[in-house]
Amino acid sequence: MNTHLIFTILFLWMLSSCKSNYDQNDRFIFFFHNRFLETHELDELHPEFGRTEYEEIIREFKKKGFKVISEKRNGNVNANTYANNIVHQIDSLLKKGIDPKKITVVGTSKGGYIAQYVSTLANNSSLNFVFIASFRDRDIIDIPEINYCGNILTIYEKTDPFGVSAIARKENSTCTITHFKEIELTTGMGHGFLFKPLKEWIEPTIQWASEKYE
Repeated sequence: MNTHLIFTILFLWMLSSCKSNYDQNDRFIFFFHNRFLETHELDELHPEFGRTEYEEIIREFKKKGFKVISEKRNGNVNANTYANNIVHQIDSLLKKGIDPKKITVVGTSKGGYIAQYVSTLANNSSLNFVFIASFRDRDIIDIPEINYCGNILTIYEKTDPFGVSAIARKENSTCTITHFKEIELTTGMGHGFLFKPLKEWIEPTIQWASEKYE
């Protein structure tokens, strides 16, 4: 049994087993990490950017009271297929009466592309999304099926070749986007900025997930 199927089963069990696990005021963050961690262990070092501080990132969200739904992916997962499973999990929350505005999908690098597929497949303009270092100009041609939908925050680093303004994708999308914002960082860390829970991207992500869009 693959790890994502186990993750899905445990998630559904959590929802069905005990109502006390959540209430209508809870806020949820689905977090998807970068590609490097798919094929490396938690303590392995990237040759340029060091360790992916996955558990520290999760901890920052939990400290602010969010229910965090995340897993360490293993293998080179298909972003579209993975996102489809996540949409089923989101649908389960919605059926339990959770307000979609209390659900935020956050992804860094490849995780950001997974989050974009979730946005496309869920097609729910009330969900929140944060796409971090996960857009390049050529994506419009290479991944034409992506269609932003929801309240969208994009965050990218000026020195990172794998992240630029995604305004072109917004303008190319057909779903309602009530709130859209972009943040350009200047940490000088290139793509490595997302390996750590830097306040520069963690804090605006938390604000967005709290429905503080301005």
